[in-house]
Formats: sequence, structure tokens, C-alpha cells
Amino acid sequence: MLNLEEIQTVKKPSWLKVKFPSESNFFRVSHILKKERLHTICQSAKCPNISECWSKKTATFLILGDVCTRDCAFCAVKKGIPHPPSIDEPHQVAEAVARLGLQYAVVTSVTRDDLPDGGAFLFAETIEALKEKIPGIKVEVLIPDFQGDEKALETVIQAQPDVLNHNLETTEPGYPRIRRPTKNYKRSLKILKKAREKGAVTKSGLMVGLGETREEILQSFSDLRDASCELLTIGQYLQPTRAHAPVREYYSPSEFKELKDTAFDFGFRGVESGPLVRSSYMAHRMYNSFKEKAF
Repeated sequence: MLNLEEIQTVKKPSWLKVKFPSESNFFRVSHILKKERLHTICQSAKCPNISECWSKKTATFLILGDVCTRDCAFCAVKKGIPHPPSIDEPHQVAEAVARLGLQYAVVTSVTRDDLPDGGAFLFAETIEALKEKIPGIKVEVLIPDFQGDEKALETVIQAQPDVLNHNLETTEPGYPRIRRPTKNYKRSLKILKKAREKGAVTKSGLMVGLGETREEILQSFSDLRDASCELLTIGQYLQPTRAHAPVREYYSPSEFKELKDTAFDFGFRGVESGPLVRSSYMAHRMYNSFKEKAF
């Protein structure tokens, strides 16, 4: 088994800098989230873009609580035995989004393997609450794999999200490095393929810097396109704590641009690629660009 503490980490480059919060909007978002008793992946996953995004009055909402039932080696979200889901979350999210004045909302969740449908019902109710509260809003959901349950996937798709995102995270050979069974790689691809077959606009994300090779990245690009995935994010993996998987390599901005160009060559219709890019980074911009190209 991989001993994370025995691996020497590489030095973070000087150009990889994160902004500190200073604008009033950042603190307004924080106040609204506290008032509505909501979680965000921005906080739970220690996202490096929290200052930038909150300063623009946007956030990625985390439903089904803030405790995950899985123990992936890359993720800072709390692990353990979660509380029962709150039936108020969909309306709390809708209220917060309305107060922020958003026209594009991104909703994700912890993984809830303890629930019969993995929490799919709450995703559906949140999408419906948002669309009822804010006419014309676009909703992107970043879902877990629901243990491959197609019925759970159907529950989410029937609520008509505008984008269905499910992250591949890393290359297939890299799954053991993030404490995921290798078989889950193909399960994730199947989820994306089924979602596309059911008419959803699909999106996925990859982290780099975990020890993957260029050939492995290209294979993942190919696998995602074979699953008809249309949108892609590529970002640098950053180690949340010493207890998590180490960074094996830092990619330069020019390498991220090269990956973006290559991804477009594979046929993706929207790509965000950069050191601090995350699943929901500039999600509205990618969606708008994708829709413009569709006409």
C-alpha cells in the first residue's frame, strides 16, 4: 500500500500564487452562506479560487451535508459517517442563489454511499427548486458516480440540469494513487456515456501532477471522447495536507495551454486548462461558449 509520508514532495513554483480575500463581495457571500446554513465545495475542498470566485459573487454549493463516505487521497472534504440529508437544502440553496443574483448555479455533493440512491433525489429537488425560484437560471450539477446506479442517474437527468458534470479525476493507472479502485474509472466513463445518451450536456475534469504520463493523459482524453463527453477542465493537483497524496510534478502554464489545444484536437467543444482550474471554474463562461458554438 502507498505510504504517502515516505514520498518526497516537489517544491511549489513561485508563479503558482493564490489571491487572498479583500473585496466586499467575498464577505457578502460568506455572510449569505452562513445565514442559509449552507456548505460549499470552495470551503470543504480548500479550493484555491475561493477568493476570486466569491469576490465575483459566485460559489459552488455542496449538498447532502459536508461529510463524505469515501476516503480518496486527493480530497480535503471531511470523511466519516454523515448525518441524514436535510430536506431544506434545496430551498436554502435556491434562496442563496437568488440573493446572490446568479443566473448560473453550480451544485455538487459529497459522495453518499450510505443512501439507497446516493442522494440523487436531493440533486433533482435542488435543480427543481432553483428553476422554480429563478426563472431562466442555468444549473450545472457535479455528481458522484452513484455506484453506477443508472436509475439514480435518470432521477437527476429528469430534473433537466443544463450541464451534467462527473469528474474522471485522473488517468486509469493513477486511480490506486488516489485510493480509488481501478474499476471505478470505467464506471465513471459509463456514467458519462449514459448521461449523454439520455440527452445531457456532459462535462468532466482531470487533475495533473499525480505521476501520470502524457500517454496516459491522451488515453483519458480518448476515453472521455469515446464516452461522448463534450466539456473538459484540466487543473493542477495541489496537496491539501501532508496526509493526502503528494504532488509529483507541477505543470507550467505553457504545458496547460498545450493540453488545452490537444483536448480541442480530440474534439472537446469546451476546455478550461490551467494551474488553478477546477471543475466549476468559469463554468458559466464555458457553458455560454459551448451554446454559441452549437448554433
